[in-house]
Amino acid sequence: MTPRALDRRAALRAELLGLVREHVPDEAIEAQIEALLAEVLAEEPVVEPQPVVTDHLPPDQRIVVTGLGVISPFGVGVEPFWAGLVAGRSAIGRITFFDPSDYPCQLAGQVNDFHPQEFMDAKEARRMSRASQMAVAAARMALDHARLPLERMARDEIGVLIASGTTSMPDVEQAVTTLIQRGGMKISPFFIPAALPNMPSSQVAIHFGLRGYTTAICTACAAGAQAIGEAAEIIRRGDAEVMLAGGAEAPITALSLGAFCVMRALSTRSNHEPTRASRPFDALRDGFVPGEGAAVLVLERLSSAQRRGAPILAELIGYGVSADAYHVTAPDPDGEGAALAIRRALQQARLAPQQVDYINAHATSTPAGDIAETRAIKQVFGEYAYSVPISSIKSMIGHLTGAAGAVEAAATILALHHGQIPPTINLEHPDPECDLDYVPNVARQAAIQVAISNSFGFGGVNAVLAFRKMPVSGYNGMDGSRHPLAVRSVASRLQTMIT
Repeated sequence: MTPRALDRRAALRAELLGLVREHVPDEAIEAQIEALLAEVLAEEPVVEPQPVVTDHLPPDQRIVVTGLGVISPFGVGVEPFWAGLVAGRSAIGRITFFDPSDYPCQLAGQVNDFHPQEFMDAKEARRMSRASQMAVAAARMALDHARLPLERMARDEIGVLIASGTTSMPDVEQAVTTLIQRGGMKISPFFIPAALPNMPSSQVAIHFGLRGYTTAICTACAAGAQAIGEAAEIIRRGDAEVMLAGGAEAPITALSLGAFCVMRALSTRSNHEPTRASRPFDALRDGFVPGEGAAVLVLERLSSAQRRGAPILAELIGYGVSADAYHVTAPDPDGEGAALAIRRALQQARLAPQQVDYINAHATSTPAGDIAETRAIKQVFGEYAYSVPISSIKSMIGHLTGAAGAVEAAATILALHHGQIPPTINLEHPDPECDLDYVPNVARQAAIQVAISNSFGFGGVNAVLAFRKMPVSGYNGMDGSRHPLAVRSVASRLQTMIT
């Protein structure tokens, strides 16, 4: 639909909600819906689902996920991560790593039970940044999950691409404090190796003896998703057989908190109620809550995964990247760049928008960002935007910046696997400009075959991943008619609007 029609539709929806609040009889509501939608859609082209051949690539060009490792504010491992998400539980609390009393935001999604010595030698851990420690730990869990037999594999064919949004803030803060208090010659000799953005990737490669294509991506909050998408392309072009890809970030320091506070990017209203602070799409949202963690995915060719009998968790079928070219921190208010990235991911996957069953939103809980993403989704999905379920797990774990895209990709894969959509919690006062189905407050059972995950970063970088459910056996693509918009009932539309 055109922007004009979408704006008109939003106004008409508001009018309809007014009718509901006045307890107009159901028959009158149905009549109003039909009349109003007819007015909006009269001159708009109808978007019909197109037949999609999802298995258009040979097995050695199809990329699957065979292992997951996650460290999140819910704890260490996939199990506590998924259990927390589907329970709709917030993992956000008051910062304990330092005294945050002097800051307007005093909250974060901390990982309080991570002990690096459980995954590596204590001496080795002391020479790494916290982000690198988490990357190594998540990589270990992902490799174990994938049952990858490293001892029998050519390690020069296994690569690493772990993203970060910035440098290691704890190490920078420590070095600056030492410089001021004790002089430059007292700075740790491990500061530079710890703080470099490529060190999470390099430390994973060193720890497991992986000599393949290893690099890093540092594109703010889009980095984790972009790392996964680029890792798939590395395999497809023949530069690696297997890639460990994801993101790691540990930004909870006084330096980072102060910097985001002076930008007025963080939530400040709910220091007394930490679990209610992150509230994407809610009218009372006032900024994001920082978080830390890591996620690593094992990516490999479908053909090799089948040969070794690996667990196939999902197939990565689409990847799109774009730039807003608008502002260093603010999103394009119309969502043009984000919409372009979504379209590119769907085009690579050869998917019609109506074949997407779930959208894992970037939605950070900032006033401008959530509206821009909603507009981007409407641009791409048209009328179906009001039917596709959307949710933001940042409502529960906060914003993990450079790791966010990887952790949210893991959540998307788990949603496909379990047939359950994590909720957007704290959605109590719907913003009229955010009027889609955001799965409010309670997880939802759903037959999910295809899902996308959005990640948007400072500088206007947008990255979108599209996944589909496996196993491949007996799976011959999806029928776009699973979403026959033309026969959806008025009652169904009304329920979506009300909830």
